Amino acid sequence: MITGGSAGNDAPDPRRGVRIPGGVVLVSEWRVICGDCRKILPTLEGIDAIIADPPYGVNAVVRGKCFGTSNAAKVNKYRPIIDDDKPFDPRHMLGAAATVCIWGANHFSDLLPKAACWLVWDKRDGCGSNPLADCELAWVNKDAPARLFHHRWMGMIRASERGKRVHPSQKPVELMKWVLDTLSVPVGATVVDPYCGSGPVGIACVQTGRNFIGIELDPGYCELARRRIADAVPLTAEVAT
Repeated sequence: MITGGSAGNDAPDPRRGVRIPGGVVLVSEWRVICGDCRKILPTLEGIDAIIADPPYGVNAVVRGKCFGTSNAAKVNKYRPIIDDDKPFDPRHMLGAAATVCIWGANHFSDLLPKAACWLVWDKRDGCGSNPLADCELAWVNKDAPARLFHHRWMGMIRASERGKRVHPSQKPVELMKWVLDTLSVPVGATVVDPYCGSGPVGIACVQTGRNFIGIELDPGYCELARRRIADAVPLTAEVAT
């Protein structure tokens, strides 16, 4: 049982959730924990999948490797991402679930087992290049083909979630929904994001009938993720299985 919600003890709202074939309404259980995932992950049980977007060890905010005030999109002046100023070691996540997906793994691939399955997010989707990367890569612990997702996300020119960004490495919810489906994470499964950030994995989960546990070290982003996920829990909507 995942206790929680925006306030930690809220009972599920029966008007909200996703309806699967047969008329059953699933109300996702979710929580966001503020703390260090290296200490919290070993205490969790029943994890079906990990989908993570950790710090890459590139000091992105300080070095200007994210959209900033010089771009046309509305932005915040971001705080540096905790631990992004040091090399990242992903090995604490590798044995924690049957399915593990780690974004930014090209920055620390020497610390990961060889894998055939990489996910590629094409952020340009036909637009020209800019000083930032044209795509982002995720390592997956599966013997499966590499897969490609086209979804434009460059400053204010976006296929979704137009408006002010709330996190320096924010990723679209549509990308995370695609990841869940591409990796065949079943409806009703429990997904953990150890580096929750602004909560796109959590939003994707509650909108598709999966349960979610987020872990975030930065208290400000922890509260932001809680608010965004709570606001995203749908009024009863259809979802295919």
